[in-house]
Amino acid sequence: MPPPLASRNLLICFDAFGTLFTPKLPIAKQYGNVARSFGLTGSFTDEDVGRAFKVAFKNETKRNPNYGKMNGLDPEMWWSRIITNTFKPLIPEDQSVPQAMVTKLLHRFWCDEGYTLFPDVPPLIRKLREAHHAREEDRCTRVMIGVITNSDNRVPDVLSSLGLTVSSLRYGNHNAFAAASKDHQEYDVDFSVMSYDVGHEKPDQRIFQAAEEVLSVALDDGKHDAGEWRKVYVGDEFDKDVVGALSAGWKAVLIDRETTGPRDDLKWLDDEPVGSLYEVFDSAKAVGFSSLDKLGQWLPTRS
Repeated sequence: MPPPLASRNLLICFDAFGTLFTPKLPIAKQYGNVARSFGLTGSFTDEDVGRAFKVAFKNETKRNPNYGKMNGLDPEMWWSRIITNTFKPLIPEDQSVPQAMVTKLLHRFWCDEGYTLFPDVPPLIRKLREAHHAREEDRCTRVMIGVITNSDNRVPDVLSSLGLTVSSLRYGNHNAFAAASKDHQEYDVDFSVMSYDVGHEKPDQRIFQAAEEVLSVALDDGKHDAGEWRKVYVGDEFDKDVVGALSAGWKAVLIDRETTGPRDDLKWLDDEPVGSLYEVFDSAKAVGFSSLDKLGQWLPTRS
């Protein structure tokens, strides 16, 4: 059993895609199913769609970086181009990609139609809230839960559609910044930091520094010192999530849902007797689990 909560505030941020939610079906399969429902002909398979998507995504990223923002495209237009260029090579020359199909795919991957929330997400958020929940006059610790993701601006909408309550506080959203100190509602996600807004992607430490900037805005008019906060990042990709967090001076948790045994690149805790995550962080900067449920077992509780 983990020890009672230490008297230190916690900033814990999560990657989105692959950590909090995942496609209901492989993206290439969903693209293929929708295309066929609109009557697109040709002998293409889902594997063909997947390969064509990767080419279209790579080309569009090179032509219009940061989801088109650098060249004045909005994400909807940017993704529309990828969808169109995914299917153009797969269908007869006399056939066009229906705009209605493009719109349907855009909508599908903007909400719960295309994604599903991992079932271990809500229990972990509840545990984090309950462990830190108390009135400020009791001098109890606080927790801020954020999302840091290499993504365009869709992520808060996707998370909301999946049943999480998501604050409008977002890096680069000055209106939300101004209202943050007046908003006392408790959310599942207190703020979002997207690479689209920051202009830098993980593992660049500047996206983590952007999260620290948002934290400083959200700290109730300076009543809390940002230096008193533990900073922990949870993600599913070592090269982006763990490397990026460590370079920014954060602790890192890798969630590897595919691994059945220990890893060589961090301290794997799945099979260890449950203890205190924070005590492990005294000697290890990065740890790993096979699920958020396993991570939750190592988090402290309110005594």
